[in-house]
Formats: sequence, structure tokens, C-alpha cells
Amino acid sequence: MQKILVIGGSRYFGKHLVTLLRDAGDEVTVLNRGSAVPPPGVGHLVADRDDEGRLLEALGGRTFDTVVDQVCYTPLQAAVARRVFAGRTARYVMTSTMEVYDPAPPTPEARAYAEGKRQAEAVLRGPGEDGGPFGFAAVRTAHVLGGGREEFTGRLAHYVGRIAAGTPVDVHEAPYATSFVHHHEIARFLRWTAGQSFTGVVDAASHGALDVLGLCARVAERVGRPATFRIVEQGSPASPFSFDRGYALDNSRAEGLGYRFGRVADWLPGAIDEVMAEGTL
Repeated sequence: MQKILVIGGSRYFGKHLVTLLRDAGDEVTVLNRGSAVPPPGVGHLVADRDDEGRLLEALGGRTFDTVVDQVCYTPLQAAVARRVFAGRTARYVMTSTMEVYDPAPPTPEARAYAEGKRQAEAVLRGPGEDGGPFGFAAVRTAHVLGGGREEFTGRLAHYVGRIAAGTPVDVHEAPYATSFVHHHEIARFLRWTAGQSFTGVVDAASHGALDVLGLCARVAERVGRPATFRIVEQGSPASPFSFDRGYALDNSRAEGLGYRFGRVADWLPGAIDEVMAEGTL
């Protein structure tokens, strides 16, 4: 049994992660701003992570085997965490994003998000592989799908809605493949990572990268209506997951460490069906 703190863990795959850790027998505590109450059997600390004094007050003398940080977006947040959790945990796992490699679409908002995550990783990692106050791992996630309304970005619903309505999908002329992961699978991977000892960056993605045309073909199969497309110029905005450059992750390090990912083809039909059943269009 481990003592694990989850920072965030209030929505989507974070909620599932907390439940998985609890059900595995770990002593789990959730830290958030009080907007959501964790499930039964899980401890709860209320603090704004940006307020270092209040965070220290909420933590008191508590220590943890592992901290899983679901909501670190900036180097300032990372610097607070590095100071506060030095000496409180042996291991720190940050949920990061594939966008640190190359933000897409290249909007100012996307670039700011990606740069914030990239700098946060650097602050928590510290100088050198073992230069920080704790063992640090960054899980760079693929695009997370599934869960119907729980998938708050609405990206899969975008495709289901447009194809069901016969509305053209904006795509690049020769779109590149990208990577996806089911919301339950990324929760399982984070739970597994919390119990490991490796450090550094690891990519998390299901097998079977798809380009936007392949994604639309699978949506069309479930909807029962063919997809139509409108070509946009290179560098112009397009629908989510249409990329004009390579944008797939390599999950070989995770698999080399012993984790086995599933396949997009196995879970995507069910994720599409969830959108259709819940009317999340």
C-alpha cells in the first residue's frame, strides 16, 4: 500500500484515477480547491495550489510516497510544488501533454499552454536526471477520448455532430496521423506509473495512430452516414486532429518498462456510441 496524493483529480480521467488507486488498496488523498468532493474512502485537502502558504497549511506534517499532479500548467505552479513537496514525497508524477512537442493548432493559446507545460516539466525535473528533490516523471498524454459528456473538450462530439448532420469537416489536403488514448486507459497508466520508480519523460498512447480521415471514417461507420470534407490551406485552422505535420507519439518506452497499451480500434467505436447515446453534439 502506498500513500498517494492526487492534485486535482476532480473530473474526467482524474476521477477514475482516484478510484483506481483507492480500489487497489492505496491510501489516497485528493487536494483541490473544494469544488468537488472525492469519492468515499478518499481523503480530502482543500487549498489553492497557487497559494504556497495555504498549501503548506493544508498539508501540515503529511508526507506521501507519490504525488500525482493532474493540474500543473505553469512554471510558477511547478516551482511552488517543488518547494512544498521537497522532503514530503519520494516521487512526483506530472500529467503532461503531447503538445509540448509541437503545439497544434499553432494558436497563441495553444502555444502558451504547451510552453507552460514544457517549462513546468523542466522546473520539476531540476538540473540533471537526479538533480531534483524527488524522482520526477512526466507522462505526456495523447489526445484523450471517451466518456460522452465527461470528455469536456467536445472534440469527438464535433465529428459525430458534423457527420451526422451532413456538414463538411475542415481538413488539410494531406493530414498526418496523431495519437489517441481512452480516458480509462490513461487513468490505468497513471495508476501504474504511480507505483513504478522510473524517472523522465514517458509517452502514453494507445496503439494505432489515425489521421483525421481515418477518424472520420470510423465515425461515419457508427453514424451510418458518409463524411464529407472541405480542404483548408496549410497553416490554416482546421477541425480538431487534422494536422499538417507528423503528430504521433511513441509509446515504446512505456512498453519497454512493462506497460501494455490497448488499441484505438478496440475502444473508439464504443466512445463514438457514447456520444451518440448521450446526445453530446
